[in-house]
Amino acid sequence: MRMSELSAATGVTVPTLKFYLREQLLHAGERTSPNQARYDETHVERVRLVRALIDVGDVSVARARDIVAALEDDAMPLSSVFGVAQRAVTPPAGALSDPTEEAAFTAFTAGTPGGRLILDLCRRRGWSVHSNNPGLAQAARVLDTYSALGHDRLHAVLDDYAEAADRVAGADLAAVASVPDRDEMTNVVIVGTVLGDALLAGLRRIAQEAESFRRFPLPAGTPAPTLLETDPSC
Repeated sequence: MRMSELSAATGVTVPTLKFYLREQLLHAGERTSPNQARYDETHVERVRLVRALIDVGDVSVARARDIVAALEDDAMPLSSVFGVAQRAVTPPAGALSDPTEEAAFTAFTAGTPGGRLILDLCRRRGWSVHSNNPGLAQAARVLDTYSALGHDRLHAVLDDYAEAADRVAGADLAAVASVPDRDEMTNVVIVGTVLGDALLAGLRRIAQEAESFRRFPLPAGTPAPTLLETDPSC
């Protein structure tokens, strides 16, 4: 198919497709002339993935490029692919953007109570991870921010959150293990990690509202929400 047809198949404009090509988010098509190229279903799939990463997963172009590179690296272990996906959805902050293990480890353990709490949590739960796992610094930073805002009481949710995280991680890895093909496994890792973060955040918001009504009843006379019904026309 020509680029105009690729645009029609994906709903992505031609200028955006050219941008994806320039940014190495989309592999080149087969040249048919100096100014023309032919594209196929692999390009359709890649464009849809890139668009989902950027539009739904809120991943930057640079991080999306890292993900695409991981997808194309057949020698990269799945554990390393997880690392690429995790970093894509973890906001950098100062030294935390330094990719070296030493800098990342120092960043989250540098004498902060949050860092010590996360280290202790990992030990108690038997979580063995590399010291440059982006979640370590991110979690420590949140706990330290709770304290800075005078909300140390929120530290009490840490174990419950860790229990939920273990269950989510188990579901994530079960989904990966259910796929027999290595290439498809890599795709599941990427899509499940990046878009799964957005899904989990959405489900949390739904559950929070439902739980708030159970714990804190609405004032008398205030209409309460009802159970959502499935549209029978679907």
